[in-house]
Amino acid sequence: MQQILLIFVILLSVATNYILIQRLLMKTDKRLYIYISAICILICSCTGHDYQHADKVFRYNESKDIPTLDPAFARNQTIIWPVNQLFNGLLQMDEQMNIVPCIAKSWNVSDSGRVYTFTLRDDILFHKSSIFGGNGTRKVTASDFVYSFNRIIDKTTASPGRWIFNNVAKDKADNGFLAVNDTTLKIYLNRPFPAFTGILTMKYCSVVPHEAIEYYGDLFGEHPIGTGPFMFRKWRRGEKLILSANPNYFEKDSSGASLPYLKGIAVTFINDKQSEFLEFLQGRVDFISGLSPANKDELLTRTGDLRARYKDRVIMDKLPYLNTEYLAFLNSDDTKTNPYADKRVRMAINLGFDRVKMMLYLRNNMGTPAINGFIPKGLPSYTADYAPYDYDYNRAAELLKEAGYPEGRGLPELVLHTTSDYVDLCQYIQHQMSELGINMSIDVMPGAVYREKMASGNLGFFRGSWIADYPDAENYLSLFYSINASPNGPNYTRFSDEVYDDMFNRAINETDRDKRIEIYRSMNRYVSERSVVVPLYYDQVVRFYHNNIINFVGNPLNNLDLKTVRKQ
Repeated sequence: MQQILLIFVILLSVATNYILIQRLLMKTDKRLYIYISAICILICSCTGHDYQHADKVFRYNESKDIPTLDPAFARNQTIIWPVNQLFNGLLQMDEQMNIVPCIAKSWNVSDSGRVYTFTLRDDILFHKSSIFGGNGTRKVTASDFVYSFNRIIDKTTASPGRWIFNNVAKDKADNGFLAVNDTTLKIYLNRPFPAFTGILTMKYCSVVPHEAIEYYGDLFGEHPIGTGPFMFRKWRRGEKLILSANPNYFEKDSSGASLPYLKGIAVTFINDKQSEFLEFLQGRVDFISGLSPANKDELLTRTGDLRARYKDRVIMDKLPYLNTEYLAFLNSDDTKTNPYADKRVRMAINLGFDRVKMMLYLRNNMGTPAINGFIPKGLPSYTADYAPYDYDYNRAAELLKEAGYPEGRGLPELVLHTTSDYVDLCQYIQHQMSELGINMSIDVMPGAVYREKMASGNLGFFRGSWIADYPDAENYLSLFYSINASPNGPNYTRFSDEVYDDMFNRAINETDRDKRIEIYRSMNRYVSERSVVVPLYYDQVVRFYHNNIINFVGNPLNNLDLKTVRKQ
């Protein structure tokens, strides 16, 4: 009995001291805080706390909050991840980024490349809800897709994904969509568009029930009803989102067993990356995605390997990632009011900082310096032999002088808008710009405010990310197509150029893959020569998860697909 009491006292002391250490170190050095906290957690884990025997609920944290669960507004990863668990579309993408069936079990394209015909499954049910009456659900039909797609292009919906159907022939059938019968859907295009099946894998193209939209109206995003492997259960904004397994989900595994395996998903909303990391170490979060200044040096060596002290409990996955991180300028011809209007200033910024050192010191070499333009490594149109953005301090200084700002004199202060996650990168560039004589300040904005202002075209100089929606360079190059100018499309720079638009139109009408790739490369060079944006790096998917998580696969789009995940 005395031995048991002694053990209890020791355990209580460890736990108490851990809390005290946390409170004390929160006020001191962050790296020391993380390191000692990690040691305390490891000690506590030896006392019988075993996160590997938690229930079959997958837990992750979303530090940026989730504004809506309506797929019509799934424009960024924050929304796409939970929406992917709740909704399905006609097609989906596998881990090799092949386009495979989903609700559509097959499809074909006409010889003209303008008519797509989909044959739908007849066993797909919407999530149970009182809005359906009777049995609480109903089958999905082709008419539901016609309704869902028309909702995206309806201006009153104000979906940021409206642009994805720019090539649909609005003068045919019902705005280009036709339900031939319950299981046959036709989509008419006004011209061939080889990337169209890729577009249909986007979450914008999810099927939604008209009953739910009519009942909830603008609040549908808080009461989502889809067909996905998980169903909406509870959402306390800023605290927790709970999804539960859909017992009627239609997909099976290779042995015929029903998916999903998990009982549910729990999403927390801790906005501090340091706290999120500690939750992960304590097993209260099952995985973290990407690197942040709060954890990269604790988890990784300088060369990008997982540190030895975590290898027995944490798995690190590294995958290519179709994501370009960049800085962007709002397009303008007025050099008097906009210092970015002069191409020479933009090019000086592009040449005036060392991307290789930036990746080594700030990203532990997780990713590739973006010296080759906007199209990222991993796409066929990536141009490894074209490097317009190699660091060249002398050339940058010459360009500033040519623009009338020798050593930066006379150049107005440049204000770079960003969110807290990228402050370290922005400060690095700020320091390098100061060596050229460029005075740059950094405006750190809340994520929601930043995204709204960027999407509406209200930021002159800002940090952006573009994660591919589908594996085709058209998706990247569409950011500079004048028709896609914000706020109705993803052209946040509002770049407008007739020559570029002509190249874009030729590319999307070209059915020969090799010829289309060559046009894409020419477009990449055209944008690079004008320094419309400042590419920073081509990203890499880096995911850390506990070793009790099984079959947690990803792809170069960094999708979060949990329907086949098991938790031991």
